[in-house]
Amino acid sequence: MSTITRIEPNHRRSRVVIHGDTIYPAGQVASDTNGDITHQTKGCLANIDHVLALAGSDKSKILSATIWLRDMTNFKAMNEVWDAWIDPENPPARSCGEVKLARPDLLIEIIIIAAR
Repeated sequence: MSTITRIEPNHRRSRVVIHGDTIYPAGQVASDTNGDITHQTKGCLANIDHVLALAGSDKSKILSATIWLRDMTNFKAMNEVWDAWIDPENPPARSCGEVKLARPDLLIEIIIIAAR
């Protein structure tokens, strides 16, 4: 039976849940939401690097990514940052859509699943 490990849990959510060798981080947004989509995408990806390191993994082990944009007109600029960041030898399955995010200052949220 695989154990379940919860990293930085609070009353509402865990920052990361690990089940066996699969890592389920909470959705990541930029810590600083004052910038444009390029700035916020870089912030999301930096947070993903951080939570993967907490779980003993890295971006080369991302299995899937779901990207939510507040406005699809930001798709091209987001992809420029994503393409420069992602491990080109190990690209994950990925989807992207437009949604109303939890706060009006958020332009992007990224949800991933990764292996350890």
